[in-house]
Amino acid sequence: MKHYFKYTTALILSFFVISCGSDDTIGISPDDNTIGISEEIKDLIYFKGDEDASTVLINVQSGPDTELSTGEVDEIFQSFDTTDLLAVNVHQSQTLDPSLLEGDDITFDEAINYNAESVEILYKVVKYFKDQGRTVYVLGISFGAFMTQELIAKKGIDVADNYLLMVGRLDIHDIIWQALSEGRFAYFENGITPIVEQEVGTDITDRNLDKLTAGLGMQRYTQLLNTFSDLSNITYVYGETDQAVGRLTTSEIEFLQSKNVNIIVGPGDHDTTINDFVIQGFNKAFGIELQ
Repeated sequence: MKHYFKYTTALILSFFVISCGSDDTIGISPDDNTIGISEEIKDLIYFKGDEDASTVLINVQSGPDTELSTGEVDEIFQSFDTTDLLAVNVHQSQTLDPSLLEGDDITFDEAINYNAESVEILYKVVKYFKDQGRTVYVLGISFGAFMTQELIAKKGIDVADNYLLMVGRLDIHDIIWQALSEGRFAYFENGITPIVEQEVGTDITDRNLDKLTAGLGMQRYTQLLNTFSDLSNITYVYGETDQAVGRLTTSEIEFLQSKNVNIIVGPGDHDTTINDFVIQGFNKAFGIELQ
């Protein structure tokens, strides 16, 4: 079963010329004297950087997956100027407890509830750092973009300072999320035409992961985000031939423009768009430059 909503760390690694000689790959410091992050929050994240940094970059994991990724945070520290930066990846319900999706098929309602739990975990982490008076940036790529949109819709645009959303969708086609909700693979030919496989996937965990994706894909974010008069602290990156989520429609683009969202568009597919515009996106949304 393919999962287009999940991007791999190899994609970004293939783009950057980075140094891999460092042994500093552990996210959580063994130093018990650090006071920058509470133990409760540490249990919900993987992180690198100064615990007392004034700026926190929170990655909303793509996928979905059943394991908490460390690669994205590691790559940020290998690839960008991370002076006075704490980079964080946040657990989701199924990464805290992979058994939720193993063994038996979950219902679509259960998938929706697990996503809601993931949003609450994300909100708890974002709010924790924001309440400390730090500048908080949120990065959401692919499934992470959908999760971040859900965070904004439920908790408000001012939860964080700035957002970078890459290769997500606001109103994905019904036929796509409905197929995923049934454990069937679906994608976009040339970024435009929805294609749905008729056979249900054979792997239980994959079917359940698809249901998580559908649980957010069913949302109509042009409606849910319409309550906000200004979304100018969002930078939105999409690809014209994105096979995973499809290109943004005219109505989606017009909605973003009406809310003053910074839009970046490229001619490529899902993976190419991530690789080609991650630098520009970081610069535009966060003011973070390549090292």
